[in-house]
Amino acid sequence: MRNFWIKGSNNRPILCDLRIAKKKDLSKIIVFSHGFKGFKDWGAFNEIGDFFCEKGYTFLKFNFSHNGTTLDHPNDFVNLESFGQNNFSKELFDLDQVLNWITENLNNKVDIHNIILAGHSRGGGISILKSHDARVSKIISWASVSDFEKRLPSEKIDLWKKRGVVYVYNGRTNQQMPISYQFREDFYKNKNKLSIPVAAKENIKPTLIVHGDQDTTVLLNEGLQLHEWIANSELQIIKSADHVFNTSHPFNKKDGFSSQLKEVLAKTLLFVKK
Repeated sequence: MRNFWIKGSNNRPILCDLRIAKKKDLSKIIVFSHGFKGFKDWGAFNEIGDFFCEKGYTFLKFNFSHNGTTLDHPNDFVNLESFGQNNFSKELFDLDQVLNWITENLNNKVDIHNIILAGHSRGGGISILKSHDARVSKIISWASVSDFEKRLPSEKIDLWKKRGVVYVYNGRTNQQMPISYQFREDFYKNKNKLSIPVAAKENIKPTLIVHGDQDTTVLLNEGLQLHEWIANSELQIIKSADHVFNTSHPFNKKDGFSSQLKEVLAKTLLFVKK
């Protein structure tokens, strides 16, 4: 596994790790985007990367530049100021930077015209927004949101604007995490570019939508909505699966993957092989 960083939005670092498949010919590459209040090493993400690499796929995952972590603390939200200045536009820019790096640096190892985008939750939504990119061949959505606008705080907008910030509680870390008002302003300034419904309806790339029927964070209805909008999509509903497919952070390697996550990986592998 190779660790490195590249410049992201506002020149903040995007920390990446890369697992290159051992193949004589060019391999397909899967680029994985984490979700809200997430990071690239959350839970079983490292083991998931190993799984796909062992199956012959190069796997790259990364921390969005403004996800609240740092190079020295890649798994902890030690930079809440940066977290508060994050927005969807910055994450979309970061993903583009990652694809540019792949194009420029891995053209002799992977098929740069056959990049598979995968993402969990908000990262799935960002991946769908990028589906128009000519370098992208497939999209994989794990428990993804269907509409960013519906996720914006809808109450006390005037108070948010006046104070300049609202806070969301992170139950795992017991942190109050800030979201500055620019988050809302940026979305409406760039609404067409950041509209998942618009991108989904225009998306003609093969797309896999995986969703748990016990997901209380992003309800199954959102997965059903994406499947309806994306013409070339297949939907896999995982029974008894929550938002993270019954895994947790830190990941218990002794217990291994949950049965639900095993099903997710099996169905995803079938999809990328097609």
